[in-house]
Amino acid sequence: MLHRVIISILYRATRALLSVPAVLLRRDVAKDAELLVLRHENAVLRRQLSGPVRYEPADRFWLAALSSLIPRRRWSGVFPVTPGTLLAWHRGLIAGKWDYSDRRRRTGRPPTAAALKKLVLRLAQENPRWGHRRIQGEPARLGHPIAPSTVWEILHAAGIGPAPRRTGPSWREFLSTQAEGIIAADFFHVDTVIGRRLYALAFLEHGTRRLHVTGVTGVTAQPTAQWATQQARNLAADRGTRVESLRFVLRDRDSKYTDSFDAVFEAEDTEVLLSAPRAPRVNAHCERVIGTIRREALDHILIMNEAHARQVLAEYQEHYNCHRPHRSRDQRPPEAPGQPAVLDDRVPRSLLRTRVLGGVINEYRYAA
Repeated sequence: MLHRVIISILYRATRALLSVPAVLLRRDVAKDAELLVLRHENAVLRRQLSGPVRYEPADRFWLAALSSLIPRRRWSGVFPVTPGTLLAWHRGLIAGKWDYSDRRRRTGRPPTAAALKKLVLRLAQENPRWGHRRIQGEPARLGHPIAPSTVWEILHAAGIGPAPRRTGPSWREFLSTQAEGIIAADFFHVDTVIGRRLYALAFLEHGTRRLHVTGVTGVTAQPTAQWATQQARNLAADRGTRVESLRFVLRDRDSKYTDSFDAVFEAEDTEVLLSAPRAPRVNAHCERVIGTIRREALDHILIMNEAHARQVLAEYQEHYNCHRPHRSRDQRPPEAPGQPAVLDDRVPRSLLRTRVLGGVINEYRYAA
């Protein structure tokens, strides 16, 4: 196939070379007549065009090269463009020959990489007390040298003002920062099989997600201020010395939280925080764990009385704290000290199932 293409190209080149003497030896009258025919045909075609003729770079190159073979006084009658256009094309071709602008490097400071801009904005968002010079030092430590003025320009373009930020932290930012020392409290109800409504008080530690919801008097049909205070004392007794690690107690403005309730925690130098009225999102962690208790346990069991409710809540609390994984703790239970060891899949093991709450919840462990 390739040799046929080569033969065809050589044949066409030979025909073109043989046609040159024929043109040169042709009489002037025949050549002039052929030129007149071509000019007339060009004029007819131009009359049929509705818009101006557009020339490609190759057309301009060819016409500009042929202009050197024709006297300038005859250009207006031969070429379809003005002499000024021909000269401009010729100057452009010569200038392009000696143009090396594509080989030059861009002048000025190179643009900042998008990943570096994203890093600067993240540092400013996560550290509202850092100024542009402090932020500039962190990328430099990570191996991204950047000028302080560049950091300032990035922050200014993003609408971030100078440090310290004039707006205080939101509840989400505050709770995330203080999570290790916050315990939240909230009431929830349990309906028995005969429609009697019981009440319980749940405590949730934000840092460890440990749940406290039961006790000897953990469920009652008549929640009072004295009963709520007793639940606080039970919590302090259960936690022992761990109460000292708490810095804040987050609760709503229910009338059952009295000064005696707050005094139990204030005696351990724990500050009581009140959520805004009708703002359940402020105590979102506790609201969420109460919803979890309902979805995983209470919605599937018929509660008979207070003793049965305490038993169900106690068993679920044991499952929640010792076995149930939590996303905020890298899928570890609240009381797990660390991640479990990675097991070898090639070793056969026997998987054991433990039924919790009569089979409502299942726990799985490998046999020793």
